[in-house]
Amino acid sequence: MNLTETEISTALVYEGDFIQVHKDTVRLPDGAAATREYIKHPGAVAILALLDNGKLVMERQYRYPPQREFIELPAGKIDDGEDILATAQRELLEETGYVANEWTHLATVWPCIGYADERMEYFFATGLTLKERKLDEGEFLEVFELSLSDALDWVRLGKINESKTIVGLFWLEKYLSGWKDIDK
Repeated sequence: MNLTETEISTALVYEGDFIQVHKDTVRLPDGAAATREYIKHPGAVAILALLDNGKLVMERQYRYPPQREFIELPAGKIDDGEDILATAQRELLEETGYVANEWTHLATVWPCIGYADERMEYFFATGLTLKERKLDEGEFLEVFELSLSDALDWVRLGKINESKTIVGLFWLEKYLSGWKDIDK
């Protein structure tokens, strides 16, 4: 069964600094037409950075849309034409001040398929060395250490309730338990 929807027309409804909102008319598999509204996003990376002491590098940051603070993994937007590993390396240094010697790509996940084309690339980083943090202008966040077991408890307790971080923590738990060929 072919489930493909084919674009008939597209309209750019809004163009921001890094997202675009589109409203398309599509042809459905049965030949009917329908409207699809969605956000085009360049994609992002999330980093599970493990220190030599066995703790993860985590962040606490205020997020304006939900009007509250969240506990999160270091993460950031992929710049146009930027390699995803280079993005992960840049974001880890900018936000936390750490550089890593070893990088493993864990997974690619699409967090909001009903209304956006954003993809999240997850990386596991080890062999960390602390350098100088280089936050973007207007970026404010607190960096702290947390064990994976505590982080998973915080998910269960609702203290960590942001989806990018929850997904990353569960991927890391699987990877560290021996699920080594997860990105094949």
